[in-house]
Amino acid sequence: MSNFLNNSESHLDEKLPYSNTGTDTEQSQQKQTIRECVNASLADYFEKVDHENISELYELVLSEVEAPLLETVMRHTRSNQSKASIMLGLNRGTLRKKLKKYGMLT
Repeated sequence: MSNFLNNSESHLDEKLPYSNTGTDTEQSQQKQTIRECVNASLADYFEKVDHENISELYELVLSEVEAPLLETVMRHTRSNQSKASIMLGLNRGTLRKKLKKYGMLT
């Protein structure tokens, strides 16, 4: 199990081909990990909202990350739910439930 976690965590450190910070020139040269993108997005969110009125942040973040993840994987697998469930490490029934939740079930 720990090998799986170590391998999964290493994927979070893979650089993405874009950045949310800097000028357009800097953005094309910088790459951020998923973790760095989430940290930057949350820092930006906290700057823009009243901290005392934040609630259900966990569910908000999960839905903001989960929906585009599912969209991208489904596009990558050409809507093949079996391949997508394997790629995501989810039971196919769980994947279908999540797709339905976000209105992506075709």
